Amino acid sequence: MVRPNNNQLPENLPQLQNLIKRDPESYSDEFHIQYQHFLSLLEVFALNPSEENKSLDDIVMFVAQVAQCYPAVCEEFPKRLADLLKNYATVLDPAMRNCFVKALILLRNKNLVPALDILELFFQLLRCPDKNLRTFLQTHIVTDIKNMNAKHKDMKLNSSLQAFMYSMLKDANPKAAKMSADIMIELYKKNIWNDPKTVNVIATVGCFSKVTKVLVTSLKFFLGHDEEDEEEDSDSENEVDLKGALMANRVNKKTKKRTKQLAQIKKQAIKAQKKKKNAPAFNFSGIHLVHNPQGMAEGLFKQLQATNERFEVKLMHLDVISRLIGIHELFLFGFYPYITRFLQPHQRQVTRVLQFAAQASHELVPGDIIEPILKTIANNFITERNSSDVMAIGLNATREICMRCPLAMGEDLIQDLAMYKTYKEKSVMMAARSLITLYREQLPALLHKKDRGRQTEAQAERKVRAYGEREVHDTVLGAEALLRDSKTIDIESDDDTDSNDGEWVNVTHSDGEGGGDDLDEEDVDDDEEEDDDEEDNSDQDDEEDENSDEGVESGEESAKAKKEKKDIKILNQKEAAQELALTRIFTDEDFKRINAANLKKTVTSARKRPLEQDRAEFVKLNSIEMIYKKRKHDKESRLETVQAGRQDRERFGWKDGRVNENCSKTNREKRKTKNFGMLRHKARSKVKKSFKDKQQALRKHLLHQKKMK
Repeated sequence: MVRPNNNQLPENLPQLQNLIKRDPESYSDEFHIQYQHFLSLLEVFALNPSEENKSLDDIVMFVAQVAQCYPAVCEEFPKRLADLLKNYATVLDPAMRNCFVKALILLRNKNLVPALDILELFFQLLRCPDKNLRTFLQTHIVTDIKNMNAKHKDMKLNSSLQAFMYSMLKDANPKAAKMSADIMIELYKKNIWNDPKTVNVIATVGCFSKVTKVLVTSLKFFLGHDEEDEEEDSDSENEVDLKGALMANRVNKKTKKRTKQLAQIKKQAIKAQKKKKNAPAFNFSGIHLVHNPQGMAEGLFKQLQATNERFEVKLMHLDVISRLIGIHELFLFGFYPYITRFLQPHQRQVTRVLQFAAQASHELVPGDIIEPILKTIANNFITERNSSDVMAIGLNATREICMRCPLAMGEDLIQDLAMYKTYKEKSVMMAARSLITLYREQLPALLHKKDRGRQTEAQAERKVRAYGEREVHDTVLGAEALLRDSKTIDIESDDDTDSNDGEWVNVTHSDGEGGGDDLDEEDVDDDEEEDDDEEDNSDQDDEEDENSDEGVESGEESAKAKKEKKDIKILNQKEAAQELALTRIFTDEDFKRINAANLKKTVTSARKRPLEQDRAEFVKLNSIEMIYKKRKHDKESRLETVQAGRQDRERFGWKDGRVNENCSKTNREKRKTKNFGMLRHKARSKVKKSFKDKQQALRKHLLHQKKMK
């Protein structure tokens, strides 16, 4: 009797693959047979590459799985697959093409294929009309480059890949160019290719591409700041409510599903807590790394004037140009008359246009260039023929522009706008007062005398700068506060005590006034006022018969003397603070005291809190659209109004029509208090009847009526 042959290894590739990985030498002959079979199938497949060959598909994956066991035999295997993809990439069957790509990725993960060769091939495959393949390749390219730069950045490999990818941005195939831009931007966001070279290629090639999708992707890359804010908002909205989940699990019925959900919520809460503890990573946005911002802004503005793209694309151009002008303080005078054309209340997304006008304003732009924008806003927005919301938005936009270029405002215009501080609508009134507050700090001379308000100490120290003048500090602002020893002198006291027991070293001067440097301006004023009061009280009887004119003259002389003493004291303090800043290293506690002193200078007795003027790089849209609205009632006030309306009113709802409350109710009334189990049989009768049931019911009804007659 002949035994059947149970050796099915040539046909059972998964079993052979498992055995080869365990003992490659014992199954070398079987592998050679399969490899020769692969070569023969490959020759047949090359004759008609558009057809799917399932046998070739299986044997390719088999060889890729065990290629590391026989590196000498499989040396040409990756090259054969790569040549097949290069020659027939666009005509291959999608299933076969995906099989060859997965086999090459498997070989790449085993370091059997050079990274540069395989990645260049995959970039070329981005031209294939297969969306799933392109998405798969994009994910692999980003992951592979990230893994290669995990321990240390391979600058040579990165430089070669970047040069190849830059050429792909100019590819005639729009899909390949778009995918290349997406890969570069994603690698930049992952801090892998976050060098200026990548940013400037996107700026010079991507932002001026003829392909609209590449152009929009590149412009969005330079506008990524707003997207990050939206992601932060979405993260704050999607916070894990662990406390609510624990309470729900305690109250609800215990099931396996709810237990699993609670465990998942706990994991998410732990992960979110760890994420909050991590130190934030601060990266420069791409717009800061542009080598030639002036050339880029001029090129984008020229492209904007000649483009026929959608209005949304034009807004992206305006946004990028305005950010370049504001951040790098560029001169592009043609931009301001161009944007003035869109400053109409009926213009679509006009608040964003106002935002761009504010972003493009900076101190180096002459006021004559930006003044027409302010006049246009005043004529089109800040007029009583418009609604209060439009007027408030116009005033807010004017404030944001003037915050960055105060010299653009004229005296007549600011005084006209300041008259809206008493407008009947509170939104307009508050916007006008915010503009007045801004110029109280910047240029109070432009305001009417009654609008300047009480001058603070910080305003008195601030100098009005001319156009192009920069404020250079030779010391730390507010360092005078450190001249007092915190251990021996109380901040609130008026006593003049000199002590060197603390940690601060008093700075002396050659003019002999070093001992008085430990006092601040308030101490000097208080001591002088006390001395003057004592002198006035002691000499009051002797001076009763003197002439009143002489008293006035003596008062003026004493006031001048006080002012001279105060000026000398301030000058000595500043000199001592400058010397202290040059000889000491300030600690965190020192800066806290300095900040507290600077904060104290910005307030007066009438205004108890400092002004907050945000001079951020990017103008927030909320700062322009933020208008005052009357707040709705809170829950308590709404309940009070509801309860007040219910007074002296009959009880709402079903009314009991019985004369005697103790008498019995009808069956219909009793049915309302019964549970569903008692009424289930009646609910079944309410189910929709079929046509046959309706016929039978009608026949029965007619027969019943006939009998009754």
